[in-house]
Amino acid sequence: MQIHLVDGTYELFRHYFALPSARDADGREVAAVRGVLASVLGMIKGGATHIAVATDHVIESFRNELWSGYKTGEGIEPDLFAQFPMLEDVLSAAGIVVWPMVEFEADDALAAAAVTAARDSRRTRTWPSASKVHALSS
Repeated sequence: MQIHLVDGTYELFRHYFALPSARDADGREVAAVRGVLASVLGMIKGGATHIAVATDHVIESFRNELWSGYKTGEGIEPDLFAQFPMLEDVLSAAGIVVWPMVEFEADDALAAAAVTAARDSRRTRTWPSASKVHALSS
């Protein structure tokens, strides 16, 4: 069993700034969503048996109440911000498990999933998101 845990918010940002603009028929920016979807489909093609994508459905979390100045949605490009719900919808439609986080953050979900996966004797490998480590490979 090969488990891939993906920080969808991180990947959305990464693809937004890495890929050229692409708009759908309605004029909405979609390049970052396309990029993340292509990456996830590549994981499947590469042998992933289980994939979960956690997203920061809302940017703020309980940490905002603990620390003033903690990250907010302020300053996020509108074309990028509009792709957050689109990513969740597209991945869900493709049959990918999506964890849209509200009170907690994507990192929290991925850490919990990594611990759970590490305890499963059927697991052969747990892969982190492409550029951000959330779990150790066994």
